[in-house]
Amino acid sequence: MTQRHRTNGTLVVIPTYNERENLADIAARVLRSAPDVDVLVVDDNSPDGTGALASALASGHDRMHVLHRAGKEGIGAAYRAGFAWGLERGYERFVEMDADGSHQPEQLTGLLHALVGADVALGSRWVDGGSVKNWPLRRALLSRGGSLYARIALGLPFRDITGGYRAFTAFALETIGYEKIVSQGYCFQIDMLWHAHTAGLRISEVPITFIERVHGESKMSGGIVREAIVRVSLWGIMGLPARLRGVTPLEQRPSTREHHVARV
Repeated sequence: MTQRHRTNGTLVVIPTYNERENLADIAARVLRSAPDVDVLVVDDNSPDGTGALASALASGHDRMHVLHRAGKEGIGAAYRAGFAWGLERGYERFVEMDADGSHQPEQLTGLLHALVGADVALGSRWVDGGSVKNWPLRRALLSRGGSLYARIALGLPFRDITGGYRAFTAFALETIGYEKIVSQGYCFQIDMLWHAHTAGLRISEVPITFIERVHGESKMSGGIVREAIVRVSLWGIMGLPARLRGVTPLEQRPSTREHHVARV
């Protein structure tokens, strides 16, 4: 029988690759900020020993767990593995969170509160009340430009389409078919949101403050950006005929569709 940890609970999934300098602090802040959630670190065999540190932290805490993977396969694969791990154990809410401190654990309760009336909650940097700190102009333009391009190409009504601080219900993950989302990086987040939107799920945007990492190096690369541009362009072209006819490419449930900015 599958072991069940916290039925109806919340699981914060934190993918890691060479995040030893950041992990202890971010895990402690999550556990302190939201007493009713568990943490799952998904480590891709980090050369710097992040996986070993995660195991050491988890050994003394029943709310922290570690999933060790054989090698680096990207953030999308890590999240798929984390979601599968949590669904097998009966968790009902899932949160995506970076390990580098850019996503503030102190704002986690706002995302979870938004799930009371939604299937998906997006931590948004680009709605009223949202912000970024310590970002160079190039990064801000890349993020805003990426969201704008995806919004136009795919017909999405959201402000922050590439952000990675998000919460999903188990129902949303199963409806999206998360296990079939093979994109990585920015594109994984766009892909998940596009499928959620076209499936008619209720989606809320919650203002967050994004803070650039202090330790370690960003995993953003030219390849990740190129993947997002190519895939979004192809999806937009394939979906254009349906959009012109006023329908979406996937079967919808109009009675459940809702998009709003949550004020929390």
